[in-house]
Amino acid sequence: MVLSDEAILSAIDLGELEIEPFNVDNLTPNGYDLTIDEIEIPQKSKVSKGSLDIPAGVRFAISTKERISCGANLCAQLWLRTSWARKGIACSFGKIDSGFDGTLTLLGFNSSDENVSISVGTTFAQVVFEMLSGPARSLYSERSGNYQNQKGVTWSK
Repeated sequence: MVLSDEAILSAIDLGELEIEPFNVDNLTPNGYDLTIDEIEIPQKSKVSKGSLDIPAGVRFAISTKERISCGANLCAQLWLRTSWARKGIACSFGKIDSGFDGTLTLLGFNSSDENVSISVGTTFAQVVFEMLSGPARSLYSERSGNYQNQKGVTWSK
């Protein structure tokens, strides 16, 4: 079951979900828009202020400003905001596992024929929270936990 805006606020109040910092303006009817905190083109450029031009045919990563923490009954999906897809940005996102805590590193590719400028502080993706059928027996933090408590762009470990 996908959580509505009211259910997201309730999960936060009950301590089952954390979004820090939380901005009510980023709350959507069925999710929360995540903000860019850092942008990196591997081995070339990294910014945490201003903007970065992503050349055509180049991959990049962004880190979210928000730290997300999902409790034992929640997981989440990530969706690229369509305004970026319309500019030629393509992304492949995974799920946020139950028990994950940290900022998110989101990987993208500029599939257009032109540079795309991406600015720190703008929204990039929407996170959609889902209620599990029951609490997870083994949380992300207890399994691999490779990216637990990450902050900033984190490349593959």
